[in-house]
Amino acid sequence: MNLISSSCLLLLRSFSRNIHQRNIHPFISRLYTEGSSQTTVELSKDQLQKLRDQEQRFKRRLHSVHRKFAVVPENSEFQGRHHVYFEDGKGIYRSTLGHDEQEMLEVFNADWAGDGYGTIQRVRLSPSETMLAVTVKKDHHEETRCVLVHLDGLILRQKAPLVLDNVLSFEWATDDVLYYSTQETLRCLCVFRLHLSNSEVKTTLVYEEKDPEFFVEVSRSRDQRLVTINCCSKISSEVWFVDSKTPLLFPTLIQSRQPGLLYHVEHSDNCLFILANTGANQEYQLLRAPLASPSMPHWVPLFSAVPGTVIKDMELLQDHCVFTVKDSQCRVQIQTLTTKEPRQFNTHQLPHWACDLSPQRVGTVDRGSFGFLLSSPVHPPVRYLFSCREQKLSVTEDNTKHISLTEFNTTRLQTTSQDGTIVPLTLLHMPALSELHKAPLLLHVYGAYGVDLSMVFSPEKRMLLEDGWALAYCHVRGGGERGLAWHQAGSVLQKRKGVDDLAACIQTLHHLGVSHPALTALTARSAGAVLVGALCNHNPQLLKAVILQAPFLDVLGTMQDPSLPLTIEERGEWGDPLMREHRDNIASYCPCHNIIPQLYPSMLITAYSEDRRVPLSGVMKYVQILKKAIQVCTTRDGVNSELARVPVVILDLQPGGDHFGPEDFNLSLNECARQLAFLYTELGLDHQKTRRKQKHRSNNLTGKSHRPRN
Repeated sequence: MNLISSSCLLLLRSFSRNIHQRNIHPFISRLYTEGSSQTTVELSKDQLQKLRDQEQRFKRRLHSVHRKFAVVPENSEFQGRHHVYFEDGKGIYRSTLGHDEQEMLEVFNADWAGDGYGTIQRVRLSPSETMLAVTVKKDHHEETRCVLVHLDGLILRQKAPLVLDNVLSFEWATDDVLYYSTQETLRCLCVFRLHLSNSEVKTTLVYEEKDPEFFVEVSRSRDQRLVTINCCSKISSEVWFVDSKTPLLFPTLIQSRQPGLLYHVEHSDNCLFILANTGANQEYQLLRAPLASPSMPHWVPLFSAVPGTVIKDMELLQDHCVFTVKDSQCRVQIQTLTTKEPRQFNTHQLPHWACDLSPQRVGTVDRGSFGFLLSSPVHPPVRYLFSCREQKLSVTEDNTKHISLTEFNTTRLQTTSQDGTIVPLTLLHMPALSELHKAPLLLHVYGAYGVDLSMVFSPEKRMLLEDGWALAYCHVRGGGERGLAWHQAGSVLQKRKGVDDLAACIQTLHHLGVSHPALTALTARSAGAVLVGALCNHNPQLLKAVILQAPFLDVLGTMQDPSLPLTIEERGEWGDPLMREHRDNIASYCPCHNIIPQLYPSMLITAYSEDRRVPLSGVMKYVQILKKAIQVCTTRDGVNSELARVPVVILDLQPGGDHFGPEDFNLSLNECARQLAFLYTELGLDHQKTRRKQKHRSNNLTGKSHRPRN
């Protein structure tokens, strides 16, 4: 369904900011060769060389670990009526169904989008497989182009017949009618219809959003009957639809927007199946309405989440609804409900190690099964298939059998926050819980926009796990792990609750004997930096090191500038500083406005020079104030940098404007190697010694099956 796509688009548009031009002191190149950096203290030649050597060692290891996991399944394959397609990021290839050994034919190349465009983002086949639409992202930026390719009578390496600029979302209504939304200054407000006739190409504006707090995207029902136009703000939504049987008619409204009403729509057998927050505690429940009478008075409840669980997503199959849910400890489950009488409900348990469920691209004809990938940060994806006819969940392809996976533990914990709220926490580790006192600990947090903390597989995290690290994922308020109410409990005037939850997670782990402050590091990116920065201002003693990527650190300064593209839209998350209560609340936790002279954890802050989502000026302001505060503290307290380690604050400024980091593999690997070198240096870890110790432990794990355990 479009719950996941809406969440992804919400995340993509978060922190859309223009960079303010200002006089910036020249950076002193100290540490990294690809970008520029500056630190709070002068590093000696020996220290610089040690860091560079560490980085090179980690680059070699990262190359090795990525090769090891290069064959794991991913969402790179999709199926049409007559062909199977494979996408590798730069090109799309196909072969005829039933002819697996047939030579693959290239049907699309990212170069067709023009110079500077190089990474495939989204792919859609037309219903009869005669047309292919692909968006391609500009290198080091977020601009995208949509390229349309004729598949009938395909000529190898043909040139694209049509290119559309600034397209974010798009869907085929028929083989010759495409609906798409455009993005300007990181805002999506307009939807167009493209009609490809024999004589002309006609473009028509079919929807224009007037409210700047709303964001518009296009999606399609799983049965391909409806194209939907989804208009969402932080507190309400509105959906219009186009029936593919009458694709040239203007959209029909399902239910007009109401404050506090969020809903998403699917279709089957002339009925709408609606996920709306009309359930208990304003959580999602499933309702049904006739397509001919779609408005709210005709919504009939069908299903509400089992107490203790929340609905995260839904797939509508031929006779079943398949729900992805999470329980109170953030365990992922599959629940199914028949769409026809008599109603039958079933819960399907997933492996204990599963932390992320990613739906796979579906074929154009099969609605009898639901394919998805299960993974965790340290377990590579495994492909599963649920058959509604057989009510059976099975592994369709297990590529992990080619990889020797040493045992690891997935421990689900809970902590009590300052106000008594129970907060879930996921801990991944190889030694037993009782043996983690001397283990380095890396914590992860996000806690914003109702978006779950990412727990997809990462070869780098698997490498840390095998080096003896414990990896903790803090599911704090403000995120979406426990549902809509969980997000609301950590947004606007309640934003500090997420900071309290994070502190409680760290303190609980230390109390349980998992690591200790001198071996504890915390990592976050984008909005997650707000919680991390606030924590460091109030509880710096809990951490030794912090890694921030594209961080949002000057909340107050940014939200006071309405000239930025999405400042108005994001007031539903952070508050409106024009209101005194909201302004005072933001000022109370804003990382940039609460720095005091004290010893902070060492920090590595990675920013991108042309990032439009986070103002570079805010990152610079934070670094300068933080450096000054540390210097005042060390001077006032007479801290001798030769006897005691002074916190190091490194700003690693990289070129480009991709808020989500480089997509180029080597650049991404370099960035990761820097972070690992920083962590090992600041936590005083010996890279080679850690590897030898862990190898010795792994060799002693004899007589045990190589499988993850709970």
